[in-house]
Amino acid sequence: MPTTNTALILAAGNGSRLRTVSGSLPKPLTTFKGKPLLEHVLLGARDAGIEKFVIVLGYRGDAIRSWVADRRFRGMRIDFVENPDYNKANGVSVLKARHLLTGPFLLMMADHIFESETAAALLRQRVENDGTILAVDRKLDCIFDMDDATKVRCIADYIIDIGKQITRYDAVDTGMFICTSALFSALDKATVDGNCSLSDGMRILAANRKLRAFDIGDAVWQDVDTPEALAYGSDIFAEPPLTSVFQGEGIHAQAL
Repeated sequence: MPTTNTALILAAGNGSRLRTVSGSLPKPLTTFKGKPLLEHVLLGARDAGIEKFVIVLGYRGDAIRSWVADRRFRGMRIDFVENPDYNKANGVSVLKARHLLTGPFLLMMADHIFESETAAALLRQRVENDGTILAVDRKLDCIFDMDDATKVRCIADYIIDIGKQITRYDAVDTGMFICTSALFSALDKATVDGNCSLSDGMRILAANRKLRAFDIGDAVWQDVDTPEALAYGSDIFAEPPLTSVFQGEGIHAQAL
């Protein structure tokens, strides 16, 4: 059984590095393999067992709301949370959604493409009540843009350091987590002048041995931040990772 049927998706950023491809659209609506990035993320999570979604909106959130309203997916509920401070680090977006997340949840990025089997395997992991599990990729020679990647250093299956600038690492953060409310407490502690990154909170969890690693093995994934990453992702996913099936009974979408 999955640890949770609820997911939090961060979709608030302005996606400036992908603007030459996305144009005026928010990054989550950029087309990848014939469908918006966000559609791949939603359907991949659904196929892994997620039924309830909380999406944090910011830049051009109106466009994402309209896109969801025009579509119907079977067996899914979507709630929205607004982050007016979307120009700040992504930890702020996580904190905006805390009132909707009372148990464990799958945390994902709206611009990270993955195989549904990867999310399903992560969801089968049991997380401590005050812990977090991060899906990591140890295939360092397969990372498209290592300079931009968030690196991870592990001892056994515990993460002891995380960040883009660390120099000793043995894995990369895939942007997919199983989290508990402990993440909110860690982000509160990490907040300085109203700002904090997700990695800031993760470092606090790691310091208390509350951050574990889940190795994705041979699975593929891609963080789509630039036109080059978009093209690379299209190559490594030889076929569309998901098939969209719109259903009349559909999405329940709610703004909060």
